[in-house]
Amino acid sequence: MSVTIDYYFSLISPFAYLGHDRLHEIAERHGAGIRYYPVNLGALFSKTGGLPLPQRHPARQSYRWLELQRWREARALPLNLKPAHFPTDPTLADCTAIVLARSGGRVADFAHRAFRACWELDRDIADEHVIAGILDDLGERKGDLLASARSEEVGSIYAETARQAADAGAFGSPVYVLNGEPFWGQDRLELLDRALESGRAPYRPL
Repeated sequence: MSVTIDYYFSLISPFAYLGHDRLHEIAERHGAGIRYYPVNLGALFSKTGGLPLPQRHPARQSYRWLELQRWREARALPLNLKPAHFPTDPTLADCTAIVLARSGGRVADFAHRAFRACWELDRDIADEHVIAGILDDLGERKGDLLASARSEEVGSIYAETARQAADAGAFGSPVYVLNGEPFWGQDRLELLDRALESGRAPYRPL
């Protein structure tokens, strides 16, 4: 029986970038589907007690630098630790991913390229021209997609996904949910891999 992974992420998240390709390798190997849920991290933090990066304790900010360097090496991916356009507003990029996911478009490839744009190529994913260029490269209809991404309907979906993510046990980016069991952070992908391999029952909070 096939299984599906619910993937909660934002395209501004370096850790989601580090895990994106690995997630898809794991899912493909196990024949698992992926449902994509771009999420507004500010809204999610407000629901789950998280803090934006600048408001976190210096010890947590320092540890983040270490983890980014460790996982950049472990995943063998290019990662600019201080990209030219961070922080930036990921709303347009995230909402474009929502439209692609809902319309059967190339959402995985779009996300891969948007992550690279921010974290490797020093491009601003808040810039409509950057998003339009990615859509062009993918052969997607950029005019229709960008109009939909800016629509009130998709904005409402983006807001609602924060509530859905919190209900699913997500409180950051990325979170992968398998059979109701959340795996927070790309450093849990190997545990997700093992859960898929074994087919074990999902763990639940006590």
